Amino acid sequence: MARAFGAQGAAVVVHYLGTDAMPPEAGAQIQHEIQGVEAADAVVRTIREQGGRAMTLEGDLSRPDAIPHLFSTVEAELGAVEIVVNNAAHCEFPDTVLEVSAGTIDRHFAVNARAPVLLIQEFARRYQARGARFGRVVNVSTDAARAFATQIAYGASKAALEAFTRSIAVELGPLGITVNAVAPGPVQTGWISAELDEQLRPWIPLGRVGTPEEIADAVVFLASEQARWITGQVVQVAGGHAL
Repeated sequence: MARAFGAQGAAVVVHYLGTDAMPPEAGAQIQHEIQGVEAADAVVRTIREQGGRAMTLEGDLSRPDAIPHLFSTVEAELGAVEIVVNNAAHCEFPDTVLEVSAGTIDRHFAVNARAPVLLIQEFARRYQARGARFGRVVNVSTDAARAFATQIAYGASKAALEAFTRSIAVELGPLGITVNAVAPGPVQTGWISAELDEQLRPWIPLGRVGTPEEIADAVVFLASEQARWITGQVVQVAGGHAL
């Protein structure tokens, strides 16, 4: 997504979580890779090599006080923020109804639901203060948000994000800010084994898992002038999976 925005001429901020971040509860298993500054720097180098402007920015989005600092840093380096893509997420196991803990629920919602709302709030306040007229928010959900058995806190946090998307779209529409969400299906980012790929294909009408570029295309479209009359929508980009 960052590279796709860079290719369109946007100045891009690549946010990352420090690799020293650890789950605060014994027994919790993080189910995503914390790639850290090295991966973020690699993306920024690619954008710059193609003639674009980009920077990295570290921050723990489970901390509400980190959010104003992020915006102030970006504004000082690249100028006012016009587009926010809420892609950061937390996922951990165990996450079934018989095993989930209060801490697991809280950590999922802190990053997957609370942080996007606070980011949008900070964005909208600064947008309003400078009298801006173009604003875009794209939230990243999951096509299983309606029912995600065995990942109940994760799925519920994404369902909450979709509900926030619709409500905030109504509130921010009069300011000229569109708020939409993309809900990806199974996307090959390195975690889908050959065996799992074979198991998934019969459940996907288009017959294959997705690519990161296909998600990026949808996000860039919703952030574009071409999507100026689309707001409050959750767009499944999933090849027909989980319809």
